[in-house]
Amino acid sequence: MLGAGESGCGAAVLASRKGNEVFLSDNGVIAEKYKSALTTEGINFEEGTHSMSRILEADEVIKSPGIPDKSELIKKIKEKGIPVISEIEFASRFTNAFKVCITGTNGKTTTTLLTYHILEKAGLNVGLAGNVGKSFAMQVAENDKDYYVLELSSFQLDGLIEFKADIAVLLNITPDHLDRYEYDITNYINSKFRITNNQTSEDAFIYCADDTIISEELKKRDLKSQKYPFSITATEQMAGYIDNNELIINTQNQNMHMSIFELALQGKHNLYNSLAAGIASRLIDIRKEVVRESLSDFKNIEHRLEYVMTVHGIDFINDSKATNVNSTWYALECMEKPVVWIVGGVDKGNDYEMLKDLVRQKVKGIVCLGIENDKIIETYKDVVSDIRQARTATDAVKAAYEIGGKGDVVLLSPACASFDLFKNYEDRGWQFKSAVKAL
Repeated sequence: MLGAGESGCGAAVLASRKGNEVFLSDNGVIAEKYKSALTTEGINFEEGTHSMSRILEADEVIKSPGIPDKSELIKKIKEKGIPVISEIEFASRFTNAFKVCITGTNGKTTTTLLTYHILEKAGLNVGLAGNVGKSFAMQVAENDKDYYVLELSSFQLDGLIEFKADIAVLLNITPDHLDRYEYDITNYINSKFRITNNQTSEDAFIYCADDTIISEELKKRDLKSQKYPFSITATEQMAGYIDNNELIINTQNQNMHMSIFELALQGKHNLYNSLAAGIASRLIDIRKEVVRESLSDFKNIEHRLEYVMTVHGIDFINDSKATNVNSTWYALECMEKPVVWIVGGVDKGNDYEMLKDLVRQKVKGIVCLGIENDKIIETYKDVVSDIRQARTATDAVKAAYEIGGKGDVVLLSPACASFDLFKNYEDRGWQFKSAVKAL
């Protein structure tokens, strides 16, 4: 095992319980809760280093999705002919559960949680895993489920070989993490489409027909699975669509209708998420009433367009999970009040130009929360007159509050990773919320 986070620890426990000799190696510091679990199971581990000679004795390596394939460590393992797989691949060997697998550049966490919410509300014995929830492997080891809803990142998909999704959902594809894919979007597209690998005519592929990359790619691929497209602009031959402010899901020639104004998740991007979750649920034969009720009472995740509070007429919204430009595009697109936008962090090769029209229409002030802000400032200096810089969440919130006025909204939607000033996007979001509450 390489990496002792949620997935690595879970895979180690499952492997041990299935009678394998297990050694776990983590180059960093292992969190106490994972150390405790490993010690309880009697699993050998190391931290702060990778003992190469011992690792190269393995018959198989299960690696954390955070370790790039192009790292020297992985290259050496592969050169020796040792298979490298993901926790998801490994865990799937030991469960017969029905798997709903969701990927996409944006919206996958929300759609995964929404789908899980519907299945749980329907009374199914369902687990939540992948990029969210508990480790898939740990759940299989401790309390295997009948169904799993799995959020799969491109990094997790890269480690799949024989794994098969019963229902695969592909929400969208836009350039992201290209540093992990040799700055070639074709590699990233291929990674996302791995969610359809090994599917048969008995399986389902749900996808967004409005996404041009997906639509073009489907012309080149011969997928065996049954296709269920969804759209908010077209209605013909769609399994899910919007018509006259009604969300309509049409599977197996049975229509389900509900008003889009009843949806718990508002905004254009969330129509896609609701359609995808609704189609997946109806394919599992969840009753229409349960799907409708679930779509209307779902509570969104922390750090994703999360309303914090209103201070002197200014709304504060935490969208710290928006770590790429496309996520921030969705956030800005659904804002209906003048925006003071807090943006910045570790740039992953962002093209800020694609936000320029939205910024021109909606943003009255910008606060850059990052160490390197020159690219952001250069892009928007002719569009927004008031641009300030901050190095802490407290200073960013104070600056945004000064720019804003009654009837405005302060939106933390960074479009960047958080590692320059924060531990992770959660830490950034929590610090933002604390600063707002301290105003």
